[in-house]
Amino acid sequence: MKVLVVVGTRPEAIKMAPVVGELRRRTDDFEVEVCLTAQHRELLDQVIGVFGITVDYDLDLMRPDQSIFDVTSRVLVEMGDVLTQAKPDVVLVHGDTTTTSATVGCVITFARIISSTQRPSLPRSYRRIARPNTKTLKRQSSQRPVGLMP
Repeated sequence: MKVLVVVGTRPEAIKMAPVVGELRRRTDDFEVEVCLTAQHRELLDQVIGVFGITVDYDLDLMRPDQSIFDVTSRVLVEMGDVLTQAKPDVVLVHGDTTTTSATVGCVITFARIISSTQRPSLPRSYRRIARPNTKTLKRQSSQRPVGLMP
């Protein structure tokens, strides 16, 4: 099974590093590629170095004074190219960041036959909120469409 792990921030990298390591250890079962969006470049590079993660795709999206709209649009455009090239069977993302929600959105928008799973960063209540904050909105939008991990 071909797995694409997408990471954009330091917390995502810290939490996904053991997953990448275990999947790469199981070479008979998995072919693993890692894509960095580099939503937070400097902090992310430190973690990648510490864990010795080999990066297959680096979108290098960090820009001075970037807005959530800038990051989201660049992830959508660049991930389209990565998905076309990598042709993964499954895409793994973590948390509730812009990288996560835009990547899942890209998988869905492309209508690819790709499974996507999102690993929540913290336990959640899932009660309906009249006016969700940005993180809640990103988390819920990245989980609900694929129907995985409540």
